[in-house]
Amino acid sequence: MANTIHLDIVSAEGQLFAGDATMIFVPASEGEIGIAPRHAPLLTTLKAGEVRVQIEGQPEQSFFVGGGALEIQPNNVTVLADTAARSADLDEVAAQKAKANAEAAVRDRPTDDRERAEALAELARAVAQLRMIERLRKLSR
Repeated sequence: MANTIHLDIVSAEGQLFAGDATMIFVPASEGEIGIAPRHAPLLTTLKAGEVRVQIEGQPEQSFFVGGGALEIQPNNVTVLADTAARSADLDEVAAQKAKANAEAAVRDRPTDDRERAEALAELARAVAQLRMIERLRKLSR
């Protein structure tokens, strides 16, 4: 068996994944990070995007995270997501509606900084979901 690293993906809704992986890709705040077994310790924030998990002998698994935190230890990775979903649970219509609502909120409330920031964050999550859905659609063709 190849070298593996243990991964836990959790959100407020519960645990989405717990298991060993050969490689993990996460959307860190400064760009995508590839994590292999015995990776150097790291603590960073996550932006909305796709977590890809490679498991020996299985198809790659994908999860959407709406932001959060990442802790890497040499033999363990923990993704603490603000929101998270399995790729199969993503709803393209709901993501398009969320994007339209966020765009309207940004357009309609330009002077309220807090509401604008919340709308921009929601817009980023919706766009990241739509990008992930499109990528997965292309892979399945």
